[in-house]
Amino acid sequence: MGTEIAIISPRQLGLLGLEALPPIVSAAGENASRRFIEFFTANIRNKNTRLAYARAVALFFDWCDSKGLSLGNLQPSIVALYIEKLQKSHSTPTVKQHLAAVRMLFDWLVLGQVLPVNPAASVRGPRHVVKRGKTPVLTAQQARQLLDSIDTSTIVGLRDRAIIGVMVYSFARVGAVVGMRVEDYFQNGKRWWFRLHEKGGKRHEVPAHHKAELYLDVYLEAAKICDEKKSPLFRTVNRHRRLTSEPMNRADVLRMIKRRAAGADLPKSTCCHTFRATGITAYLENGGTMEKAQAIAAHESPRTTKLYDRTSDEITLDEVERIAI
Repeated sequence: MGTEIAIISPRQLGLLGLEALPPIVSAAGENASRRFIEFFTANIRNKNTRLAYARAVALFFDWCDSKGLSLGNLQPSIVALYIEKLQKSHSTPTVKQHLAAVRMLFDWLVLGQVLPVNPAASVRGPRHVVKRGKTPVLTAQQARQLLDSIDTSTIVGLRDRAIIGVMVYSFARVGAVVGMRVEDYFQNGKRWWFRLHEKGGKRHEVPAHHKAELYLDVYLEAAKICDEKKSPLFRTVNRHRRLTSEPMNRADVLRMIKRRAAGADLPKSTCCHTFRATGITAYLENGGTMEKAQAIAAHESPRTTKLYDRTSDEITLDEVERIAI
C-alpha cells in the first residue's frame, strides 16, 4: 500500500473514477501499478472511453480478486469464463466493450514487461451484428415542429434553438457541440462554417446550413459574446435566466431536449443523438448520397452512417402492404 501511495496520486485515480488501484494490480508491484495508470492516462485520450474502460477493467479485476487470482496466473480460460459469466447479465455490445478493454490493457502490460503474454488475446467475444440503428429519429416535419415550438423571445430559447439547429444541420455529436467555442463558428470566404472537435481529438469542419447560420447569428447578437472568441459558445444560465461564462455539458443539453420535446408533443425517446440521425435521414431522403453523409458526419466507415439512415423504413412498409391476402 505504501508503494501505491508513493507512485499513484489521488488525482490520477480520479481520472479513472477509481478510489484505489485494484488489489490484483497493486499486489503485482510498482511497475504493474505504473503501467496500469499509464494505460488510461497516457494511452487513452478520450475521457468517456477512459472511464468506460476503467469501469470494465475494475469489474474484471474485482471478479479475479474474489476468485483469489493473481495477475501472473491469469490464463485465456479464466478470461473466457469471465466473459461467459458477463453475457448472462450484460448486453452483447457491453460484453464486447469489456473484453476490448481487458485485452487492450493486457497488451499494454505485455509491452511494459509486466506479463509475458496477453491472456485475453485468444478469447473471442460474442457475435454481434447491427444492421439498423436504435437511435430514435424524428421526421423532417417533427424536427421543424420542435424548432418552431421554441419561444425565441428569451436568450435561453435562442440558445436552445441554435444548439438543436447545429446538431440537426451538421450531424454533429452533442459532445462536439457543447465543446464549441465562439471562434468555432467562423467565416471562410463567403460562407460560415462550424469547427467541431470530435472524438479522438479530430477536428472536423462543416459548412453552416443557412438556417443554422441564422439561428447562430441571432443567438450571438442577443448574447453579445461575438468578441469573446476563446469562450464557450453555448453556456449555462443562472437563476435569473442570464448566460454565465460556464459551458453547457451533455447532461444539460439532454435535459433541455427532453423538456423541449415534451413541449412540442414529440416522443419521449427523443434524445441528443436523435438529431444526428434525423439530419442524416432527411439529407438522404432529399437525394443526398451515403458517401457525402459519411463525410459530413465524420464517420470512419459508411456502415456507421448507414445505421442512422431510416429512409428504407417507409419503403419496406409499403412493400409489405402489397401482400394482399
